[in-house]
Amino acid sequence: MQVSFFRATLAAVGVLILAVPGQAQITRLVVEQTEALGQDGYQRLIGKAYGEVDPNLTINTIITDLEFAPRNTRGMVEYTATFTILKPANLVDTSGVLLYFAPNRGNMNLTNGVFLADARQAGHVLVASGWQADLDRPDGRERLVVPIAKYPDGSSITGPVLARFSDMPVGTRTLPIVRGRMTGTADPASLDTSKATLTRRASEYSEVIPLHSGKWAFADCTQTPFPGTPDPRRVCLEDGFDPTYLYELVYTAKDPKVHGIGFAATRDLISYLRYGTQDETGTANPLQEAITSTASFGNSQAGTFLRSFVHLGFNQDHSGRIIFDGVNPERAARLLAMNIRFAAPSGSTGMYEPGSDGLVWWSQYTDEVRGLRSGGMLDRCRATETCPKIVETFGSAEFYHLRASPMLVGTSADRDIPLPSNVRRYYFPGVRHGGGQGGFDPAPPRDDCCGLLPNPNPVSDNLRALRTALVDWIVNGTPPPPSQYPRLDRGDLVAPTQAATGFPTIPGVPLPDGILTPFYEYDYGAQFDYEDLSGVITMQPPPLRMVLPTVVPRVNADGNEMVGVASVLHQVPLGTYTGWNTVPSGFYKGQIRNNAGAFIPFAKTRAERLASGDPRLSLDERYGTHDEYVARVRIAAERLVRGRYLLQDDADRLIAEAEASNVLK
Repeated sequence: MQVSFFRATLAAVGVLILAVPGQAQITRLVVEQTEALGQDGYQRLIGKAYGEVDPNLTINTIITDLEFAPRNTRGMVEYTATFTILKPANLVDTSGVLLYFAPNRGNMNLTNGVFLADARQAGHVLVASGWQADLDRPDGRERLVVPIAKYPDGSSITGPVLARFSDMPVGTRTLPIVRGRMTGTADPASLDTSKATLTRRASEYSEVIPLHSGKWAFADCTQTPFPGTPDPRRVCLEDGFDPTYLYELVYTAKDPKVHGIGFAATRDLISYLRYGTQDETGTANPLQEAITSTASFGNSQAGTFLRSFVHLGFNQDHSGRIIFDGVNPERAARLLAMNIRFAAPSGSTGMYEPGSDGLVWWSQYTDEVRGLRSGGMLDRCRATETCPKIVETFGSAEFYHLRASPMLVGTSADRDIPLPSNVRRYYFPGVRHGGGQGGFDPAPPRDDCCGLLPNPNPVSDNLRALRTALVDWIVNGTPPPPSQYPRLDRGDLVAPTQAATGFPTIPGVPLPDGILTPFYEYDYGAQFDYEDLSGVITMQPPPLRMVLPTVVPRVNADGNEMVGVASVLHQVPLGTYTGWNTVPSGFYKGQIRNNAGAFIPFAKTRAERLASGDPRLSLDERYGTHDEYVARVRIAAERLVRGRYLLQDDADRLIAEAEASNVLK
């Protein structure tokens, strides 16, 4: 387990020896489309960045399989990334601040959102680019093209991969293998099904039933009967897939893409836009040395990308210069499973998926439970003095669905891991993944996604204020407001049971026992670097070593969490807001695995509450009148503004929305 520490030390030394300006980075930046935007004098530039990675440079050697990638005549490994830049047409109007928005599965609209509008009003440059190489279709998403790794003699690199399938429509006979999500774009080395296994099970932990190799095929049976038309990216089952089962496919894949280049591609593009003057063709940098500060933002999967970007040492360029001055990983609690042979960067937290296996904490922590070294995600950037200022934001669903517990309290869950001085942490209590739509509606419509009403509790207003604070921190040196998150030493974090959390017994609502995604330790084999979530997985499906302890926030008598940057709606609640919900149908029906969060409304009157047996006070018992409710909303909004967790124009809007609502009217 000392491989990562050696790499970190070597990187610190190597960057001093090998850092040469202009060595293997962006060779061409081609703007393919330029268009004017609106009335604010902005332009949108769309194009491709052509880059090279030096496989011998120490800061690149952490990229899995880079040594097996084909090289050009200069000995470099080539890649191509799409990009979008929004900038003032006249660079004189540029603030000097570049804001990078890491796309989530290739999706990033730089013109949609209040914070993006704020950025344009301030004259900031907005950038998005492709970092993910498993997005094959040219469908408008930001994409990355990387080479396939081969052995020196040109033969294919092979290895085991796993795909899992559930909730397919009744009557389905053919499924795309990529639907299993854990395989990325890994094609089978052979279409001979006797060299692979397809199994099914009635529940996640029930008996695994193998299916005969003659009853299924790597094929498409949508147009022709079984065994169909051979297809390396589809699997066909003669009798069809039964949606009451979960299916697992394990096969030997070939020709892995070098997905880890995605980190280098982002590093090189931002380095060029920030420090470069012209590319190798003599074409000028479109930002022409106008950038003095940079910050990056990433939501969910893109947030895990940014965490891994910093952890793996990519926040320095070839000359040892800092890439991002500030980073905001939003609703991200793990590392990204991308720097792995046969990676599936679009994966999540399903069974057997890597992500929480490495150093997922910012400060030094000794992972005695899993036998890993003492370390943290800032080790490499500290060694090179290239650590960014970090504003970490996440909410309730990340505890229940994305295993946020270890990044706060480690793998033993028995002590708080302190935050470094360059990190602020803000927790949004009682929110779904990404937050809800907001509003003050005591009876919102039901959604097919969930057994309980979906959670409307928003994060967007508070997130806007905190992202604004991050930019102010890196540009002006103004510290953000104090961190707000649950801690063990204050009694905020407890075991994930109803008895420990204090969740009330509400008629028709399940208790939160066993509802969160378990924190597993897997055996991925000897070639896997657990600390860096890198390398080669040789065990599929990986054996389960143990289930690790986790904690979640305590709640009050209403079932609402009590610590963090609470929205106005959460502070003046219309019901109980959770980070979990029930699954209404399919293989996981009835289980509480849905990250949409739940809203359990309060009764309107005391009589309604008593009739149903609801222990929570009704709306009229809490607030009495509509005017009193609005008054409490105003107090909550003003308190958030004073603490710098909410901007004044958002506070004014929220108060107006509460006044216009039908609460207690």
